[in-house]
Amino acid sequence: MNVQLVESLIQVILSLAADEQLALAGKILKNIPYPLTQELVQLAQKGCYFNFLNNKPEIYTLQYREAIA
Repeated sequence: MNVQLVESLIQVILSLAADEQLALAGKILKNIPYPLTQELVQLAQKGCYFNFLNNKPEIYTLQYREAIA
């Protein structure tokens, strides 16, 4: 990859007006497919993004102030 060329292109793109950047991004990104749900699930699992849910605190009701099972 030609890093210098890529950096120059980024500088040019960032110098454009916001609407021009948006139009250019639309053209560049239109051929990139969205990831499948299964791919997103695998990414989340491998990245351990939801591990914090294993250490979640107890949830209490406001009315009874008891832990919800």
